[in-house]
Amino acid sequence: MTDGIDHDRGYAMSPWRRRLRRLAPLARPRRLAPLALGLTLLLLAPAAWLLLTSAGHVHDPGDDTNVPVMIVFGTGLEPGGTQPNAFLRGRLDTAVELFRTGRAKAVLVSGDAHGDSGDEVTAMSRYLTDRGVPQRRIVADGYGLDSYDTCRRARDVYGVRRALLVSQAFHLPRAVSLCRGLGVDADGVAAGCRDCQAVTIAYKTTREVPAAWKALYDRLSDRPPVVRSPATEQLAAALRD
Repeated sequence: MTDGIDHDRGYAMSPWRRRLRRLAPLARPRRLAPLALGLTLLLLAPAAWLLLTSAGHVHDPGDDTNVPVMIVFGTGLEPGGTQPNAFLRGRLDTAVELFRTGRAKAVLVSGDAHGDSGDEVTAMSRYLTDRGVPQRRIVADGYGLDSYDTCRRARDVYGVRRALLVSQAFHLPRAVSLCRGLGVDADGVAAGCRDCQAVTIAYKTTREVPAAWKALYDRLSDRPPVVRSPATEQLAAALRD
């Protein structure tokens, strides 16, 4: 039908009807299925890249992996801004256990000291000291504004070359891949989350798909962290006996 006339009805078609007729063959299910599959694979490609580049470097808390320092990623506080939320408590409880069993000698807590929920790193440090981790073994980075910045600053500011990364399992492929891509020999330890709701875990797991795209951009662009700081010996001092 190229003359703009509907010969079955005997009148001229409007422009929008002509466009719909041209697109109709593309809407056939057999033609849409490969297109939908291709778009899905494209959407998930960065997440697959994170899984591949972190494979073999994500562990359970009981696995025998010992390093000088562990990095705990911040993720928000409870209303009131003084207590870690359920996800962060799980990460900190895992860090306490790793420290008690001698899996690491120092803890780098990294988060946003000026976040919407409050000062993450102060709350994280206090939580650890209240559970027996000596203050001198804790270093706080209040400018770990996202996972990439945490890894980049751990390397550039604190001199980290080998680390255990402590976070929930849904986040670890991204954290491990980013740190390893930046030259940090990193392994992840999956933290628990006893008080976390299943719907929230599902949401955060789904959120890793768009987050993987940002991680890919960060790695390809090799961007500097949002906040740059001079190198410091704080972590080296925390590791000294």
